[in-house]
Amino acid sequence: MHVTGTAPQPAPATSETRRAVVEVPHHTDPGKHARRFGLPVATALVMGNIIGGGIFLLPASIAPYGTVSLVAFGVLTVGAIALALVFGRLAARDPRTGGPYVYAREAFGDFAGFLAAWAYWITTWVSNAALAVAAVGYLDVLIPVGHHKWSACLAALALQWLPALANFAGTRYVGAVQLVSTVLKFVPLLLVAVGGLFFFDPSRLGPFNAGGHSAVGAISASAALLLFSYLGGESAAVSAGEVRDARRNVGRATVIGTAGAALVYLLGTLSVFGTVAHNRLVASTAPFSDAVNTMFGGSWGGTAVAVAALVSMTGCLNGWTLLSAQTPYAAAKDGLFPAAFARRRRGVPTVGVAVTVVLSSVLTAYNYLSGSAKVFDVLVLVTTFTATVPYLLATAAQLFHLVSGRSVDRGRLVRDSVITVIAAVFSVWLMAGAGYAAVYQGVLFLFVGILVYAVMAARRQRRLVETDTP
Repeated sequence: MHVTGTAPQPAPATSETRRAVVEVPHHTDPGKHARRFGLPVATALVMGNIIGGGIFLLPASIAPYGTVSLVAFGVLTVGAIALALVFGRLAARDPRTGGPYVYAREAFGDFAGFLAAWAYWITTWVSNAALAVAAVGYLDVLIPVGHHKWSACLAALALQWLPALANFAGTRYVGAVQLVSTVLKFVPLLLVAVGGLFFFDPSRLGPFNAGGHSAVGAISASAALLLFSYLGGESAAVSAGEVRDARRNVGRATVIGTAGAALVYLLGTLSVFGTVAHNRLVASTAPFSDAVNTMFGGSWGGTAVAVAALVSMTGCLNGWTLLSAQTPYAAAKDGLFPAAFARRRRGVPTVGVAVTVVLSSVLTAYNYLSGSAKVFDVLVLVTTFTATVPYLLATAAQLFHLVSGRSVDRGRLVRDSVITVIAAVFSVWLMAGAGYAAVYQGVLFLFVGILVYAVMAARRQRRLVETDTP
């Protein structure tokens, strides 16, 4: 990076030498509480972060469009898997913690890397607040906490701090919680997804195109609701430094996790469509509960689904809390975030976890105590835009490598090029699907980040100059 002025300029440096100058030391062997993730845990991290609580309402959300929405599912799945393959190729090239941040910075320099890290960090802590607030709704089915704002607020804060404490305990416990929660939440989901096929009645499906739009318009409209169901596929890439044999396992975990989540989404939605009558499904507030009640009778489905949703969201919060600290950690090592974010204990960037959970807690408390969810809703919509900025930058980095011929496997050039183009289109579609208001607000968040970058880059440049001065 170059600046104007009379101060002596250091000699041009590669990204590797720049990284060596500013890297913050940390313990490479944090102890018995740190443990690298194998392929099963890395896959669980991907699947657990993709599948949060939204799947429990998804069938009712897209039911008004008819079964044409299943076509949109298929189209989006192709795009999501293409993006997963791109992350796998990038991780094989550079298996460091940070994911999109690392890829963007290596290809385009510090500023692009910072934008990826900043946008992703905003996404994680605002999303954590949103997940906790949504989880309280399911908790209220089991324990009445939603009738008073203070009890609801305290419940939402507890749902955020419990996963944070698991993270403070070390990556060993993070991986264990993630694996157990993923298994537990998949039991009821698979029960409906697979068991529902035995109770499937085509007469309950309703019309193919129920919205009155053209087929293409109906696919696009339903896709707008489904687009963000696949956020989280980058989870293994972001935590690549904690994955054993990352060059191989990150790509495998990303593709397997994304494909597994897509299969659960598709089968679960199809089963609900075929077990709950269309006119009832459109008005349903608990479609999976209605499906279970139809399949087995009784009214225990609501309680079972509430437990599954709560486990799902808690596991998702556990995974997202780790991810919220990993990208700032990688950026801090390169001098683009405050140095405190590079501190690690037991394999976890504890300062990043602490700052993230405090910010999300403040946002959660504001949501409850302000008496209005409008500001909170706007911020949640912003995350749908900010999440796609790192995706697009990572895809652009892969395109850069392919076109420039840097570290490219010639035998896979055509295949990688086609996959990258599909992933790029998918990323742009995600960004467009966020809506004009979210894009506008999201750009403002990015501009605030530019001011932060200016301060961090100036401090970093000064350290480089001081290092070169005799």
